[in-house]
Amino acid sequence: MMANQPLAERLRPKELGEFCGQDHLVGKNAILRKLIESGNIPSFILWGPPGVGKTTLANIIANTLKRPFFHLSAVHSGVKDVRETIDKAKKQQFFNQPNPILFIDEIHRFNKSQQDSLLSAVEQGTITLIGATTENPSFEVISPLLSRCQVYVMKSLEEEELKGLLDKALKKDSYLAALDIEIREYEALMRISGGDARKLLNALELVVSSEANESAPEKIIIDNEKVLNQVQKNLALYDKNGEQHYDIISAFIKSLRGSDPNAAVYWLARMVEGGEDPKFIARRMLILAAEDIGLANPNALLLAQSCFEAINVIGWPESRIILSEAAIYLATSPKSNSSYMAIDRAIEKVRSEGNLPVPLHLRNAPTRLMKDLNYGKDYKYAHSFEGNFIQDQFLPEDIKGTQFYEPGNNPREEEIRKRITAMWHNIYNYNK
Repeated sequence: MMANQPLAERLRPKELGEFCGQDHLVGKNAILRKLIESGNIPSFILWGPPGVGKTTLANIIANTLKRPFFHLSAVHSGVKDVRETIDKAKKQQFFNQPNPILFIDEIHRFNKSQQDSLLSAVEQGTITLIGATTENPSFEVISPLLSRCQVYVMKSLEEEELKGLLDKALKKDSYLAALDIEIREYEALMRISGGDARKLLNALELVVSSEANESAPEKIIIDNEKVLNQVQKNLALYDKNGEQHYDIISAFIKSLRGSDPNAAVYWLARMVEGGEDPKFIARRMLILAAEDIGLANPNALLLAQSCFEAINVIGWPESRIILSEAAIYLATSPKSNSSYMAIDRAIEKVRSEGNLPVPLHLRNAPTRLMKDLNYGKDYKYAHSFEGNFIQDQFLPEDIKGTQFYEPGNNPREEEIRKRITAMWHNIYNYNK
């Protein structure tokens, strides 16, 4: 029987001497190793691809320094979880004990308010923050938090390092060591791993498990053909529950946004083969239709909505055709994020200016008292005027003339620009 723990977890290093790769950070005389050995580490962010040891390194640091260790995942945690963890950290600060380490996996998935909730604790030294991210922190981590942290870049593992991991697995893991296993070809394992140690060990475990269960041979030979057959059959080179799930949906959305129908269909196929929930894919296309296509082609939102409804009626596997049609349509559609930018600008204004008063003529006046207070007075009913339009003041006085919506550079929004310029030329400036 295979152990209940995955191979990658069974082989997770506990000490720095066992850690694989990243010599530029933790090798002899490397910067992070020196800090660990000094016992005085700053808050920092580990930026690198999946499966290179970010979580493992954070655990090793906490164990080496004998620090209390708190682990949060940005996918499942909110501001409340962060504050509760910081409160726990404060309670452990006594008798000059070193501050606890708070490790946040996928920190780039924290929104601004969640990242803001960390600032005070990091600045005051209540916790030492170690963040892990697969995305460029310059874009995904807010500037105040980034300025308080060092950033260390982790690299994909090299082929020799990956082979060393395989050798270690065959010798050190009690289950694998009890079997007679020979790896005759490495190419497929290397290609599938893509420098990701976890994917490499998962693939090895999958092939060994399959071979051992088939006929319990005296010797298990691992070659490229067996690796590709088993991994493609069972994983389709895609893990919908792991980090690659986010990488592939990201590649899919960015291909749609970048107007590449071929790449979009390829990443869609990766998700289809990996067993992704079709409704998840359709929901993401709905969001993209509004965020990235918007008023350049309003029909895109209607088609994306129809796609979402249709896959719930049709079922699988025919739904893949509907998803493909929608993806190609969205990819080849003109793009505009003007609606997305407009609402974000308006929200920013609300936050900066507060709750500005509604102009009197726009207020509802259901009672005599409200009418006496001039609620609704001088309101101009648009349908009473030629063309169903009359210039009026609809924004609060303090932000009169503020433009939140800026038409995109596409034929349909150029028509919108002309229309609102003609209508609002005394209030808004929409001339290019």
